[in-house]
Amino acid sequence: MAAAAALWRVLLAGSLLAARPPAGAQQSATVANPMPGASSDLLPHFLLEPQDVYIVKNKPVSLACRATPATQIYFKCNGEWVHQGEHVTQRSTDQGTGLPLLDVRIDISRQQVERIFGLEEYWCQCVAWSSSGTTKSQKAYVRIAYLRKNFEEEPMGREVSIEQEIVLACRPPEGIPPAEVEWLRNEEPVDPALDASVYVTPEHSLVVPRARLADTANYTCVAKNMVARRRSASAPVTVYVDGGWSGWSRWSLCALDCTHWRSRECSEPAPRNGGQECPGAELETRNCTTELCSHPASGPEDVALYVGLVAVAVCLVLLLLVVVLVCCRKKGGLDPDVADSSILTAGFQPVSSKPAKAGTSQLLTIQPDLSTTTMTYQGSLCSPQDRHSKLQLSNGHLLSPLGTGRHTLHHSSPAAEGMDFVSRFAARSCFRSLPRGAANMAYGTFNFLGGRLLIPNTGISLLIPPDAIPRGKIYEVYLTLHKQEDARLPLAGCQTLLSPIVSCGPPGVLLTRPAILALGHCVEANAADWSIRLKKQSCEGTWEDVLQVGEQPASGLYFCQLEGQAAYVFTEQLGRFALVGESLSMAAAKRLKLLLFAPASCSSLEYSVRVYCLRDTPDVLQEVMQLEKQLGGQLIGAPRVLHFKDSYHNLRLSIHDMPSSLWKSKLLASYQEIPFYHLWSGLQPFLHCTFSLERLSPSTCQLACKVWVWQVEGDGQSFSINLNIAKDTSFSDWLVPDSEAGCPALVGPSAFKIPFLIRQKIISSLDTPCARGADWRTLAQKLHLDSHLSFFASKASPTAMILNLWEARHFPSGNLAQLAAAVAEVGKQDSALFAVSEAEC
Repeated sequence: MAAAAALWRVLLAGSLLAARPPAGAQQSATVANPMPGASSDLLPHFLLEPQDVYIVKNKPVSLACRATPATQIYFKCNGEWVHQGEHVTQRSTDQGTGLPLLDVRIDISRQQVERIFGLEEYWCQCVAWSSSGTTKSQKAYVRIAYLRKNFEEEPMGREVSIEQEIVLACRPPEGIPPAEVEWLRNEEPVDPALDASVYVTPEHSLVVPRARLADTANYTCVAKNMVARRRSASAPVTVYVDGGWSGWSRWSLCALDCTHWRSRECSEPAPRNGGQECPGAELETRNCTTELCSHPASGPEDVALYVGLVAVAVCLVLLLLVVVLVCCRKKGGLDPDVADSSILTAGFQPVSSKPAKAGTSQLLTIQPDLSTTTMTYQGSLCSPQDRHSKLQLSNGHLLSPLGTGRHTLHHSSPAAEGMDFVSRFAARSCFRSLPRGAANMAYGTFNFLGGRLLIPNTGISLLIPPDAIPRGKIYEVYLTLHKQEDARLPLAGCQTLLSPIVSCGPPGVLLTRPAILALGHCVEANAADWSIRLKKQSCEGTWEDVLQVGEQPASGLYFCQLEGQAAYVFTEQLGRFALVGESLSMAAAKRLKLLLFAPASCSSLEYSVRVYCLRDTPDVLQEVMQLEKQLGGQLIGAPRVLHFKDSYHNLRLSIHDMPSSLWKSKLLASYQEIPFYHLWSGLQPFLHCTFSLERLSPSTCQLACKVWVWQVEGDGQSFSINLNIAKDTSFSDWLVPDSEAGCPALVGPSAFKIPFLIRQKIISSLDTPCARGADWRTLAQKLHLDSHLSFFASKASPTAMILNLWEARHFPSGNLAQLAAAVAEVGKQDSALFAVSEAEC
């Protein structure tokens, strides 16, 4: 037996993989008070066994065992022996028994646990040997701790009457270990041990058996475990008290009119927190008869009094009518500004039924009005970019652009300022209206013809469709890009900012049709991975959710068309907007733009490479390019895109393949890290890392290396650098120059690809539903805009909404030929749909 035990120890020391527990080993054995000389006859017993542990994020965990008497201890995990080199062993002697004492520890990483797929859990146990046999410890389970973001059920606000029961349900997010739940009342913890008026059920619901006025508050369910702490949406609870009448007062004395009264008050109790008022009358009157009151017959003097009162009343009515007529006549002469603005409030209609001769211009007027004067201006109703991309259709002249020539506009006042007004809107179609404009804003003055504002190189624009501004009104509209720190947008939990924060205004102006705000976003949209909300800042400064993107809008005020890299927000109320997302799974990803910059020239031995990790929207890219241009940097290669996942893993950056004989890195670690939450929140737009390098000789002029950027267990990108640092390189003009990026304000027809009269014809032809399908629904399908037909149908002109969205999506390089083909396909379903007379052409 002793020889067999010795051979077993030799096998264990030589090769762990060849080690196997002896046949017939017992599961557990203990010997009480062993004597020092009896260690060779004892089975090992465990003084410390491995315990269940949780891995938090990426931190490894340790499992430990202690046994006596034991010659060897090894771990077995999920049926496989752990390699001998991964054990940390410490040998000692038990001071009380003199027996050999053995401590063993191993570390378990997240990667090891994640290799186990299916329903099986990761477990480990210790196996201890002595000369008498083996003993196994209990199994310890190693689990990856997590806490989902979304509550399975959140508490809902409610209104209850006093003394009624309040039940607020809460089912916390799924998590390992299961989350503990606590409740907050107005951000203060609710402790049932200290407050006997409340209790929490085993299902985590908060119950108030008898509501009190003091229970009116905002209640929040908080779930937490070792990984994270999640808060539900606050549930406002209002406890109200219906009013109750006090007793009636005593009757008053009988008055001269032979009545007396009594009263009562709604004060027992008074209505509180929206409770109902007391039903019934507060004052009660009755007839009475005493010697103080009498009913004398009416005499001649009373008749005269009544006649006089009637005469006075008639005079007052006549006087009031005269005043009203005078006011109406005065309002007939409008203010000069309003009169001038009415010059553009009339539509254009052809006056001749004969086609225009070749080489002559076509005259357009409105219906005759003998009270108006006529002005003319030279120009075209088609936008300049349309002249080389004419729409061609076989159905008459519907989509043929209007030629240049003289067009007549009518004006409701003969004031001389009218000509200046027309030239300002027609001849100068591209301008800034105010000198206070800056790089991140645009201004313009608009009327019913509409227009467009855009901030160059940012992907941000505002389309004001025709007739969105009421006729006769003029609005000065602005568009502004905000910095995150100025907008003070709060993000809860793991929410992330997906777009720039943009204001358009002024707030509160009347729009009869939705304007369309276009802005970039960085989300890899998938309905199963994201919950995306459109947020708007209220007048009080608080941010509110106004729309759940992808769902049917609750009201017709807002709608969002989310596309690959841009969002188009329909809004009838101007204000400050942003897109905020919350991931629903760890597969959710947002796009980061990676850019490398280095000094354009360097005369010292030190050199630096800056790596920017930006939200992939044009506005952030534009700001960084401008910043580096001021710093004298040069862009190294084209920007790269990295898909950054919601996996809690940080972003790592490292530099490799740098010739050590020529260069050295001042970085002490092998890589740099940007914390996950700094990137995920999106509130720090210009995150970057700097690699500080030093050339070993002033004669070294060439830098060749690679920069790696990757998310732990995620996507990655690499950059190859090959620079001559002694050469003064000009800044890479990767962005479009401001002079070529487009005008910040386009007013009237020049802001639209579709000519105004053609647009109106399309709208009038397709708005009416057609049994053969030749209507706006088919047009939406042809333009791939049929995912939200219900929103278009909720508007007075669905076709106008579709054309407006087409204008917003395809400016300035939209293909009118494709639109014409789509309209032609609709027209083929009803040959009479676009039949037009020569007079209309």
